[in-house]
Amino acid sequence: MLAYKAAYRGVEDIYLGEVLDFPGTVSFGPTLEEARRNLAGALFDMAETNLLLGEALPLPEPSRTDPVADLEEPIYLTIQTGQQISVTVAKTVP
Repeated sequence: MLAYKAAYRGVEDIYLGEVLDFPGTVSFGPTLEEARRNLAGALFDMAETNLLLGEALPLPEPSRTDPVADLEEPIYLTIQTGQQISVTVAKTVP
């Protein structure tokens, strides 16, 4: 399992999400929960594309941060045998 870092920011009527240590992995949604789900899907797609192209996945960089983010949290990528990929988004504890 790889633990990347997701950052979210509320802008006007949407939430923007980005996986800080997996370049190009961005998404959005009208609510934070939908932005989380959409970002998990984007991470899945990016990881699958890298693997299908024979490219390495970026290594997680826990020190990455976004100074304008409203929230940063881990987002987990689990790779199983046979190139089955699953993505889990960490739940925050209030």
